[in-house]
Amino acid sequence: MKPYSLFFTVFLFISCSHASTKKDEAISNNDSLNTIMEKYAPGLGEIMGGIQMHHAKLWYAGINDNWKLAQYEIDELKERFEQARMVETSRPEVKMIPMMYPAIDSINAAIGHKNLIQFKSGFQLLTASCNSCHSANNFEFNIITIPTAPPVSNQDFKVRR
Repeated sequence: MKPYSLFFTVFLFISCSHASTKKDEAISNNDSLNTIMEKYAPGLGEIMGGIQMHHAKLWYAGINDNWKLAQYEIDELKERFEQARMVETSRPEVKMIPMMYPAIDSINAAIGHKNLIQFKSGFQLLTASCNSCHSANNFEFNIITIPTAPPVSNQDFKVRR
């Protein structure tokens, strides 16, 4: 039994180190950082899909007074918007991302004050800002709404006390 275990371990080690070396060589020999980014960076659609998920999770965190989770989700939204600006530099749509910042600031303030009324108002502004940006960029058919059902069934948005 031991010889098989030893053989398998050695085989696994050699396979993993060989694959890693080939990948590193391909990246260092053939690709500039920009080329790597172009090959492996998500497209704007994928980034916006992530934004939509965090938008929905933010809503459920806020309406459940889970302010820590709400802060996490608004920070994730900010990161995704920044990612879009960094990755999709040639897309005209990303030049309009700053229009989202007043809504994000409003929600941040609401989270800081743990104020549900202010949060809901800021969230409505955020949702309207998403739709304004979509309209301004000829994506008016992509309408964002306030969620009516949790985006995932495997997360509890309630605060544990």
